[in-house]
Amino acid sequence: MATLGPKYMDLAQRLREEVLQKPPGAPLPPERALAEAYGVSRDSVRKALDLLEEEGLVVRRQGSGTFVARRATFRTRLRGFSEEMRALGMHPETRLLRAETGPAAPEEALGLGLSPGDGVLRLVRLRLADGEPMALERATLPLWAMNAPPEGSLYQALEAKGLRPVRALQRLRAVAAREEARPLGVEPGSPLLHLERVSYLADGRPVELVKSWYRADRYELLVELL
Repeated sequence: MATLGPKYMDLAQRLREEVLQKPPGAPLPPERALAEAYGVSRDSVRKALDLLEEEGLVVRRQGSGTFVARRATFRTRLRGFSEEMRALGMHPETRLLRAETGPAAPEEALGLGLSPGDGVLRLVRLRLADGEPMALERATLPLWAMNAPPEGSLYQALEAKGLRPVRALQRLRAVAAREEARPLGVEPGSPLLHLERVSYLADGRPVELVKSWYRADRYELLVELL
């Protein structure tokens, strides 16, 4: 037992490197084949796969085997959630949890360039892809841009009104799940990616203030440096 830990930890690292090179949905060899290929016990293989499953890198399907998990790539390009998911071959879905209008709070007025008391629309939405929770989003928009929840994509609704954002300033940091844990289907304390963004129109007016919490096990950040 004393050597089991290092063996399965080492195997997990080797498998992790291989999994990250495989496309989503690709099958992994059976446990027996992995044990023979790496010269370890099947118990070590199971423990290594347990770690990868906890990290969200693989999924196990009873009677079918182990597969590379589908992970959304969060690119630094301004497009809506629905557009991003469709580009990745995933089916987007939005569940509206709350919608309200009211005077802008100081933080909202500052972020959206509004005067105190100007009206805003607040939306709390759960974003899903292929039926799985991906992100919890709190969006605030000035009433002159949107005064009711859109039936579909928010960005498509804005574009239909000639108000499509063309650029954004955003901040991304790692946080631990708190009240966001339940709607996202994770345990309290689980790692999340917290994004704060202000989106702007072509004429420079802020049109959207968003705070989102993304599941870290289902998102990765890809930045292109030019």
